[in-house]
Amino acid sequence: MKQIIENVLLELQNVKATSVQEVEQLKIKYLGKKGLLAGLFEEFKQVPNEEKRKFGALLNDFKTKIEEKIEELKNGLESVHSPDAKNDDLTKPSNLLSLGSLHPLSIVKNEIVEIFSRIGYVVAEGPEIEDDRHVFGALNFPPEHPARDMQDTFFIELREDDNHALLRTHTSSVQVRTMEKQQPPIRIIAPGRVFRNEAISARAHCIFHQVEGLYIDKGVSFADLKQSLLYFAKEMFGEQTKIRLRPSYFPFTEPSAEMDVSCNLCEGKGCNICKGTGWLEIMGCGMIDPNVLDASGIDSNVYSGFAFGMGIERIAMLKYDIKDLRLYFENDLRFLKQFSSAY
Repeated sequence: MKQIIENVLLELQNVKATSVQEVEQLKIKYLGKKGLLAGLFEEFKQVPNEEKRKFGALLNDFKTKIEEKIEELKNGLESVHSPDAKNDDLTKPSNLLSLGSLHPLSIVKNEIVEIFSRIGYVVAEGPEIEDDRHVFGALNFPPEHPARDMQDTFFIELREDDNHALLRTHTSSVQVRTMEKQQPPIRIIAPGRVFRNEAISARAHCIFHQVEGLYIDKGVSFADLKQSLLYFAKEMFGEQTKIRLRPSYFPFTEPSAEMDVSCNLCEGKGCNICKGTGWLEIMGCGMIDPNVLDASGIDSNVYSGFAFGMGIERIAMLKYDIKDLRLYFENDLRFLKQFSSAY
């Protein structure tokens, strides 16, 4: 037994390892359940009692030296592969982390805000939980207007004074709050999340996002509105884009209009996206009704202005040819990763 131990210790002096696997194999060979040391301890049982103390100390010393050698080999491997090792390949590419991306709605919202900021608009914000006055009353909605119906609006608290608490159905409430606090000239854009009690489908959702604009000053005309929106359309969809204004109705603007842009997919020739018309509706707009100005403390005999509002989801659908509005809310990484290079 003594001769075996001496031979093994002599052999270990020249042992080298180039990988963790080799070190592990040595550990199994000498210290494993069926390794050399286990076999020697089996033989130790046959040693006469008067010699067990001597051979027991020899075996324990042998085990310690094997463990030290294995630890030495491990440390040697770590120093070879450490960042400070001289033989590191500095030209080897690093493990790049995959980057996230902005949500397509955030990309489009930021682009809309940036376009209007070039012509003097500043961002205004307001609460998502609003009251009846700021969402409806101050915007010239009559008490019997269908938008006040429970089928359209999420009411939170019904109050005795009829100024009920609710989730805002449009960001026009931000315009009201701005007009209450600030005298003209006013030039703001109000992006934000809004809520309506609608069935969820490929073309509708109970949560969506809007950007609304407001400009009030002396001598503001419908021509100013048209020119501002034409500028926006060309910046968003391309220089070749045309716009069309169709008469419409909104309680807070008079006259009111719906704005269409020429379909950028078929270049106005007609396709299944624009339903063969060559035009796509993107927003509502109009001159601010004098009653709205007066309700917020702005003299309608001195000032005039216009307002417009568009759905961010709608703009993104047109810009990226997205067919199903529900994709925006499902957080499917396969969908979201497509926009990593869009900003």
